[in-house]
Amino acid sequence: MIQFLMNGRIQTENLPDDTTVLQYLRRDAGRCGTKEGCASGDCGACTVVLAEKEGDGLKYTTVNACLTFMPAIHGKQLITVEDLKHQGELHHVQRAMVDNHASQCGFCTPGFVMSLFALEKQKQTFEREPFNREKALQAFSGNLCRCTGYRPIMAAAQAVCEAPQADQFDANTQHSLEKLRAISATQQPATIDQLAQRYLAEPDSRLVAGGTDLALDVTQRYQHIPKLISLSHVAELKDITLTGQAIHIGAAATLSACLPVLHREFPAFGELLERFASQQIRNQGTFGGNIANGSPIGDGGPVLLALGASLLLRCGTAQRELPLDEFFLGYRKTALQPGEFIEQIRIPRVTSEARQLRVYKVSKRLEDDISAVCAALQIEVRDGVVVHARIAFGGMAEVAKRAAHCEAQLLGQPWQTATLERACLALERDFTPITDFRASREYRMQVAKNLLRRCHIELTSPETLMRVTHYV
Repeated sequence: MIQFLMNGRIQTENLPDDTTVLQYLRRDAGRCGTKEGCASGDCGACTVVLAEKEGDGLKYTTVNACLTFMPAIHGKQLITVEDLKHQGELHHVQRAMVDNHASQCGFCTPGFVMSLFALEKQKQTFEREPFNREKALQAFSGNLCRCTGYRPIMAAAQAVCEAPQADQFDANTQHSLEKLRAISATQQPATIDQLAQRYLAEPDSRLVAGGTDLALDVTQRYQHIPKLISLSHVAELKDITLTGQAIHIGAAATLSACLPVLHREFPAFGELLERFASQQIRNQGTFGGNIANGSPIGDGGPVLLALGASLLLRCGTAQRELPLDEFFLGYRKTALQPGEFIEQIRIPRVTSEARQLRVYKVSKRLEDDISAVCAALQIEVRDGVVVHARIAFGGMAEVAKRAAHCEAQLLGQPWQTATLERACLALERDFTPITDFRASREYRMQVAKNLLRRCHIELTSPETLMRVTHYV
């Protein structure tokens, strides 16, 4: 049984666990304003907003309805474009889109409207600054307009953010909170102990946190997943804590929640996360899922390998800690045992100011795209000699993998061009990349070598602008 708040009323549904919110809205609820564009979380036409309790109020976040399984919205408020119109009048976000001629064919418009609605709610709660164009672009990063109508859409965003207005959702906040509190407990695990016992008893179930990868089995491959265990309600798995030695990230903590912490600790990691899919995906996706699926092109793996991360694994009441570079065994094959799951990712904190992290993502699009090659390099140089080198790549092998031969060529050697060229040659012993529709094997190898050279230039000549994201 799934219960959630929609249109001011508690909805109770009994649906298969692998039913997506988009399927429910269009097939069962008759709410067809939410569109199906790509069914893979790329276009944003299916964007909806979830509101959930946070302190004394509500937190509003955008998600892709096509990738969100219904159990994930238990205990939350589901807001679609149909909910915005009030007493016969368009919501002021919709009115701004109309006034600025920000809709052409209209297919993508509901998704843009919902992203703008959430952006305004976040601005009302967290910000008192004038319109921030970069934050608006981030909010829209997962919404594509095939008519190329971005200029008027941004004009609508500016109009809304410069003059935010209260609406029926603000007026009904307390009523919504009371309704959400009245929702009964979920049948899904609510504590980590409940999760451990259930998964041990049902090891053939699929664990789903954000579901942004798993949902593709349903929407793209038309598979049925009979048994799902949702991690959405296990609060302990969403914790992010810092000690003097490490950052502890719960396996179900969203990428959006991790971003400010990681950006502060490792700016290069934070910059990568800003290019990690879209805002909607980051609001759902998790590092636990990004690692557990064992994909060779998951962007989290290379960076966490370079940082020397480890995993806290749990099976029933037993726990074990495993270095990440022992976790990936082969293509989509990991060291997880039946009934075992990732409880926490642990990232050592860097105490040496001389230790530098550089992260590079090469993809066909700058944002909202999958890597052809992702490189992460943690280097420390003292007195001109390399004393620490952890280098990892995604997209170069069947798993995210460290470049052991390359590291060996650097350690103990002078940080100079000749050393770099020997390290570049060593990459040919570390990797045998494949050719696919994203890149050829020759391209991948050349790019990997060039990224190593780029790291050297950036660390030895920091005044040199090397990236297309730099502005003069």
